[in-house]
Amino acid sequence: MTSLLRDRPGSTPAMLAVFDDAATLAHALAFEAALARASAEEGIIPQAAADAIASACASATFDVAELAEAATHAGTLAIPLVARLREFAGPEGGAHVHFGSTSQDLADTVIMLQAKAAAALVAAEAADLTQALARLARDHAAAPMLGRTLTQPAQAITFGLRVSHWLLGVDAAARRLDRECAQALVLQLGGAVGTMAGLSPAVAERMARDLDLAVAVAPWHARREALAGVATALAILVGAVGKMARDVALMAQSEVGEAFEPRVEGRGGSSAMAHKRNPTGCQVALSAAVRAPGLTSAILSGLPQEHERGLGGWQAEGPVLADLFGLAHAALSAMRPVAQDLEVDTAAMRRNLRAAGVDEDVGHAEALVRRALGHYGKDR
Repeated sequence: MTSLLRDRPGSTPAMLAVFDDAATLAHALAFEAALARASAEEGIIPQAAADAIASACASATFDVAELAEAATHAGTLAIPLVARLREFAGPEGGAHVHFGSTSQDLADTVIMLQAKAAAALVAAEAADLTQALARLARDHAAAPMLGRTLTQPAQAITFGLRVSHWLLGVDAAARRLDRECAQALVLQLGGAVGTMAGLSPAVAERMARDLDLAVAVAPWHARREALAGVATALAILVGAVGKMARDVALMAQSEVGEAFEPRVEGRGGSSAMAHKRNPTGCQVALSAAVRAPGLTSAILSGLPQEHERGLGGWQAEGPVLADLFGLAHAALSAMRPVAQDLEVDTAAMRRNLRAAGVDEDVGHAEALVRRALGHYGKDR
């Protein structure tokens, strides 16, 4: 059962794989194996039990459709997954599977592992886009064009200055996401009510090293602000890419004709009008920018969690976060080739500038381009 016709336009194959059933199941099994190993190392469960559990996690097979139905019925993936693992682990390890942890520990840690992989994909694509924008700004630092305010002719700028604003916006948003992820991507292990009863902080530390996650100061069952920060940063990044897409789409209008997405066979056409050259990359980014704020609001709405484990709020986060990462990666991936091979018509820019009858002095704009490029490149 796939939904690629719906999901693929708003994501990328790499990002869909990060959040697909196979990845979710692999991370859940990694959690259970890491928990068993850490608990045995701390003397909480027998080493033989931990070995049996780890072996079961490595070799067990699951019918994903059946598991999904069981998880829906139970209310969480952990319940049917743990039941099946206990069967696979046999008498040696079955009684010790999932010992001391709770369903939310597994669910939250799976999200963290997926978010870590997703954030790496986004960071790499953002780096490629900003590098392309830096080259574009440098190449056109002195190219005069008409600046527009409130969509109307204003004063002269350079195309390099406009591109510099795209660059600074995307770069700042990508850095913000890095900071939020550094704070948020930590192991969750708290047990039934977040007291770690039956476990110990040392178990969490060992698990975090095993799973390559940071360790939390304290279990964060009911504190979702760090994850909300990641969601918000993703929406800001999508919006920053959308700013570039909006400008390119407006510049590509035939009445303006200043810049166009690169020509790619089979892309940007119309099923009804053969003459059209639609800005399809911009369409992907702008569609993402329309969707991202609403998705983020869903996570923000869930921040007032009830007591030690909320009802409905945190359960909504996983699919929403997957969508946000997908939108961010899709927007970046769509606009990177646009930045790399944008067709710039400097003659049209100059023509539009002169038609507006404004002063063509762009010295201040050039200086700002150099300043922006210096800021972007200072720590690279």
